[in-house]
Amino acid sequence: MEQEKFILKYWQRILLLVIPYFFVVGFFQIIGLYVSGADMINIEAAKTSWQHLIISLFSLIGTLLLLWIFIRIIDNEPFINLGFNIKNRLNDIWFGVLLGLLIMGLGYFALFSMNEIHYSNFKYNNEDIILSILVFIIIAVMEEALFRGYILRNLMCSVNKYIALVISAAIFSVMHGANPNMDWLSLLNLFLAGVLLGVSYVYTKNLWFPIALHFSWNFFQTLFGFNVSGQDFYSLIDFNITEKNLLNGGDFGFEGSIFSIIIQIILILSIFIYYQIKYKYYEK
Repeated sequence: MEQEKFILKYWQRILLLVIPYFFVVGFFQIIGLYVSGADMINIEAAKTSWQHLIISLFSLIGTLLLLWIFIRIIDNEPFINLGFNIKNRLNDIWFGVLLGLLIMGLGYFALFSMNEIHYSNFKYNNEDIILSILVFIIIAVMEEALFRGYILRNLMCSVNKYIALVISAAIFSVMHGANPNMDWLSLLNLFLAGVLLGVSYVYTKNLWFPIALHFSWNFFQTLFGFNVSGQDFYSLIDFNITEKNLLNGGDFGFEGSIFSIIIQIILILSIFIYYQIKYKYYEK
């Protein structure tokens, strides 16, 4: 009976977060929209790189403020326990960044070689690249702190860690459900992304690898000309899609493609096998 109360407490923390999250982060997003001068009526209207940065920054402030309140007051733990311990994590960061570059580069050239996309323009803008880096770092830190650092972490204290991973990935995909150009394949891709970004956290309880991969996946996806989760950002390369289909992801971007599903499944299995072997080795 005591164990049931203990488990329920962790579920309560997650459920208790839901309503304040929408109010607090929504409030900060409205401030971001106002400060950036973006269209506050049509939030799907095109935005400049500066506007994306300002809105993302205010969303980050709201998210981290709320998480800090929860982990300090409700969880009664240091904020760093979300998974921000940087010691011996530099290789995780570099590997995550390089992995995202490799995946998006291979994805672009595979689709190009299959005539699914056709190169049209190269537009280098130093300011837009820097702003894009900042935007996607902010998004990665914000979403990983919320979905892996708080939600997955508390779920793992409530249920089996793999069930917790699946539940957190489902929440991650549903929270992106209102993104433009969403369909069933895109939703499946986002679910797999939630599993991919969470599988290392299950073993390490550290956020730096998923933050690096999340940032790199989004950043290089847009540099190679794809939409990011259905949203249009600055691109270094412009291309035309021959015909929008399941191979190229259409307007949702690479994350809406069959290729993305295959790659994510391979990566999930690879990371899972790596940690299974690693921990079995240390147990000997």
